Amino acid sequence: MKVVLSRKGFDSERGGYPSPIMPDGSLISLPIPQNSDNIKYSELDYSENFSYFDIMKQLRPWIKRPENKEKLTPDTTCHLDPDLDKDILPRPPDWKPIFGQINTAQTHLDNRGIEEEDLFLFFGTFRRTEYDDEVNLQFMTDASEVHLIFGYLQVGEILSLNDSSSIRDWMKYHPHTNHHRLMGENNTMYVARDKLTFDPDKNGGGVFSFDEKLVLTKKGMSKSKWDLNPIFKDVNITYHSKASWKEDYFQSTHKGQEFVIECNQDVEEHITDLIKSL
Repeated sequence: MKVVLSRKGFDSERGGYPSPIMPDGSLISLPIPQNSDNIKYSELDYSENFSYFDIMKQLRPWIKRPENKEKLTPDTTCHLDPDLDKDILPRPPDWKPIFGQINTAQTHLDNRGIEEEDLFLFFGTFRRTEYDDEVNLQFMTDASEVHLIFGYLQVGEILSLNDSSSIRDWMKYHPHTNHHRLMGENNTMYVARDKLTFDPDKNGGGVFSFDEKLVLTKKGMSKSKWDLNPIFKDVNITYHSKASWKEDYFQSTHKGQEFVIECNQDVEEHITDLIKSL
């Protein structure tokens, strides 16, 4: 099995601030803003009367794009990808967690032979939050930004979206089914299995609640310095090399969205045991 560490959600250029670790432990990976997509932050439900827009408005009243910073409004749209949480939108009965990729990042996945039963682990930049007087959400002043794993998807099917003929009705809302992305030669959709092969009690894709075991960043260090188990020294991680291993941390690269791990048995067991424990 190959495992893909996939970097997603808000960063310093797109969004402009970390995704929140909510006070109840929920991990809300904020999708990056995208004018050409149709889904609004105000349409994504965190709870019955509280949307992603409501969360974001309390944390920051603006949103950052690569070219400018602008006011956040109820009409601000986003790139909902990966889409892992069944409860954030109304869903048809046949909906499954899905993830789309295209261009250079998809070429990298193709070149590494990603196939059915391989596993995506999605990570991003997060920071703890708290309620001020139990009303307004804010970032905790003494909490640092960290990289952590917020979701997963084990591949059940890989669809090439070169044209509309391969698009199922239930996935027509997804941004990778938009016309401007269908024009891409390697526009691809990864659809989750119904259940995990290594843990049939868990869905094939989903989101985690906060657990210290999901934090990649080494405690007390900047977010890109990771506390990886030494068994990862024995396997290849794309975009990294032996030089990435420092004396007391692993230096993750700023380059690339998808880091493919060519697992041996020890690494595969380490990763699957982690997911089964959550």
